[in-house]
Amino acid sequence: MVDVLVVGGGNAALCAALMAREAGASVMLLEAAPREWRGGNSQHTRNLRCMHDAPQDVLTDAYPEEEYWQDLLKVTGGLTNEHLARLVIRESSTCRDWMRRHGVNFQPPLSGALHVARTNAFFMGGGKALVNAYYRSAEALGVQIRYNAPVDALELEAGRFKAARIGAERIEARACVLAAGGFESNREWLREAWGQNERGEWPADNFLIRGTRFNMGVLLKFMLDAGADSIGDPSQSHCVAIDARAPLYDGGICTRIDCVSLGVVVNRDAVRFYDEGEDFWPKRYAIWGRLTAMQPGQIAYSIIDAKAIGRFMPPVFPGVQANTLPELAAKLGLDPATFEKTLRDYNASCRVGTFDHTALDDCHTEGVTPGKTHWARPIDTAPFYGYALRPGITFTYLGLKVDDTAAVRFNDVPSDNLFVAGEMMAGNVLGKGYTAGVGMSIGTAFGRIAGTRAAAAARAQNLAKSTI
Repeated sequence: MVDVLVVGGGNAALCAALMAREAGASVMLLEAAPREWRGGNSQHTRNLRCMHDAPQDVLTDAYPEEEYWQDLLKVTGGLTNEHLARLVIRESSTCRDWMRRHGVNFQPPLSGALHVARTNAFFMGGGKALVNAYYRSAEALGVQIRYNAPVDALELEAGRFKAARIGAERIEARACVLAAGGFESNREWLREAWGQNERGEWPADNFLIRGTRFNMGVLLKFMLDAGADSIGDPSQSHCVAIDARAPLYDGGICTRIDCVSLGVVVNRDAVRFYDEGEDFWPKRYAIWGRLTAMQPGQIAYSIIDAKAIGRFMPPVFPGVQANTLPELAAKLGLDPATFEKTLRDYNASCRVGTFDHTALDDCHTEGVTPGKTHWARPIDTAPFYGYALRPGITFTYLGLKVDDTAAVRFNDVPSDNLFVAGEMMAGNVLGKGYTAGVGMSIGTAFGRIAGTRAAAAARAQNLAKSTI
């Protein structure tokens, strides 16, 4: 019997496995995916949002705790546990040296991501390199790793973990960390969560999955059915507007459309529906998936002109290009008359001051609804470009309720040997909304806590047996 069983194979699971092993526990990690798809959504990440009080290697200036907290408070609309959020924030300031010891390297942001140069530390080689580094370190430390090992049930007794099951196989351990992700790949569960809208549509039918196809929520559902305390709205998620031509699974960051704040976004009826310049893109990019999901047909179109080219990270697919706005409308399948009126009204409302996409500038609209708060410039310079957008689900926020020990709770009583980290508990911090890099902050913080606690729980059991 191993001391600590870790269920999951992404960042949170790996952090838990490494910390438990460093604490002297024997560890087995069960990854549902095959080796070539290991790492869950972590393989698609790029960076970690980090608190720091002064410049640190790849991080510029300072990003103190209170500013981080206010950023998180704003994007969640207050739907967050402040105590746990601040725990994550503080942990983010001390984890990078530990990450480096396990082979993770950092680099300054690429030019398309300069907005987060002060707040986020980028992984050299991206999330795939981070995942590979952690697996190499885990293997070197003696962590047992099994692939193609989807856990479908647990044996629990009075809130305590006894064993995990993979079909008919039973795996015992003295303590367990659950880090098996959300249910974003489970189309039926997404359909149930989002329901049918007033137009008779089932919005989830048009969702794309930015990340892994293996996050079906099997273990999350098992735990909820077993009476574990839950938190979060099943319809809330990290949901981004991505290129409608993206694959159903594993499109990752390269399918994101990052020019929204530089132009306008219209729906299928060729009308605007939200302020494209509300705030810096890293603080607002994750609201556009949900906004698009609320539109007819769950589709929208990001429209820019030649002035925007070179100011955003280019997407993997080229935009639809036209020399006139009517031609662009026709190519996008939008009503040309409505489209022209929408753009004409927007252009006439623009009050252009000093345009600066790196700052909350004074270029705004007047007399049009919705307004555009920043970076409002007329779309009047050919060629024009349009990108069709679909909602891209990254991870869901429904999860298990925890305290700062990462213990799973039953009727508000914490388990003494069952812990949870990553997407399976992120809803404690993220009730809604998102800001770049905070998912990795949550997974790293709670993965490390869960691994340490699980090792201590296993050690306590061993000591108790040795005194009998």
